[in-house]
Amino acid sequence: MGGGTIIGIDHQLPPAVTARKRRIHSRAIVWTVLTIAALTTAIALFLHHRRDAKRPPPSTTKVSTTAVAARRGDIGVYLESIGTVTPVYTASITTQVSGLVVRVHYVEGQRVQTGAPLIDVDSRPYRATLMQAEGALQRDRNLLAQARMDLERYRAAWARHAIAKQQLDDQEKLVLQTEGTVTSDEGVVRFDRIQVDYCRITAPIAGRVGLRLVDPGNVLQVASGQTLVVITQMDPITVVFTIAEDSIGEVQAGLKAGAPLTVDALDRAAQKTLVSGRLLTLNNQVDTTTGTVKARAVFDNADERLFPNQFVNTRLLVETLHDATLLPATAIQQNGPASFVYVIRDGVAHTRKVKPRVSDRGLTAVDGIAPGEQVATGSFDRLHDGIEVTTVPADGRAPP
Repeated sequence: MGGGTIIGIDHQLPPAVTARKRRIHSRAIVWTVLTIAALTTAIALFLHHRRDAKRPPPSTTKVSTTAVAARRGDIGVYLESIGTVTPVYTASITTQVSGLVVRVHYVEGQRVQTGAPLIDVDSRPYRATLMQAEGALQRDRNLLAQARMDLERYRAAWARHAIAKQQLDDQEKLVLQTEGTVTSDEGVVRFDRIQVDYCRITAPIAGRVGLRLVDPGNVLQVASGQTLVVITQMDPITVVFTIAEDSIGEVQAGLKAGAPLTVDALDRAAQKTLVSGRLLTLNNQVDTTTGTVKARAVFDNADERLFPNQFVNTRLLVETLHDATLLPATAIQQNGPASFVYVIRDGVAHTRKVKPRVSDRGLTAVDGIAPGEQVATGSFDRLHDGIEVTTVPADGRAPP
């Protein structure tokens, strides 16, 4: 058809067909969502079933545990530290005279008393010097006696105007000069006697002698400063230890009260008490580098259980808590900063929070438990709140 117009075909669908397609699309989306949800639920149920299969079935039997009863008693509040055994007296003896050692009296390790002979130095040269000094003293004493007799004669003659006054005055001064000479001679004699005494070296203190450092035949020189023997007092003996500056107040209060503060000296493992003593005093200043103050305690040491310069653990009793509720330290469990115990009542374990106070020798004073209540001391890996238990006394013995 020449010059005619081409008429296009309309491809749009009727409204009924479009609505039908939309409904089909919506149903597909809903089915997809439901399918995904069903799969997710199935997977979750499968995983939960596997966890339940791996988890052991709950025990239907009772847990057996040891238990003790909380009791009322006294417990000490201690300050613990490391100390050094320090003798009250230690004498390092040197010679005061030069000479030959002629005898050694002591035996190594021997206990000696004050004044006991230790070493003899050849005293013959000093005795000869002493004899000369005594002779000079005797001569000058006689010269003094003669001068005094002449003075009395001069005074009588002066009273009769028989001599000049100058002669009397000269005699008086001569007597004074001779008196000075005699005094000097007496000093020389005393010095020489001391030198003779120094030739016999004796123990200045009672104690135990150390190893022998000189032998007979050795020549001693004063200028050498050589130590001849060391004596250490063993009984009583002291221990020097430190306490924190925050504890000074309570220790000072105990010292001012006049009651002795007990100090225990323990072995290196802090398991065995070697000896018990009392606190003597605190030092007069705090060590700023450590924030501590030194303290000294004294101990009877007749059996020499403490040895000089030995390291020991110390426990200073500063207070005693009376009528406190006591539990074995092993009964107290920790859950972070909180402390708790398992209280056994009517065959069932119950968790109970407690507040520990002080501990001593395996016992702990606590708040939150009444005396007489049974507390578990074992099987903590199987205990939990509300579980049924059977109890036996700790170590097969009746609770304390």
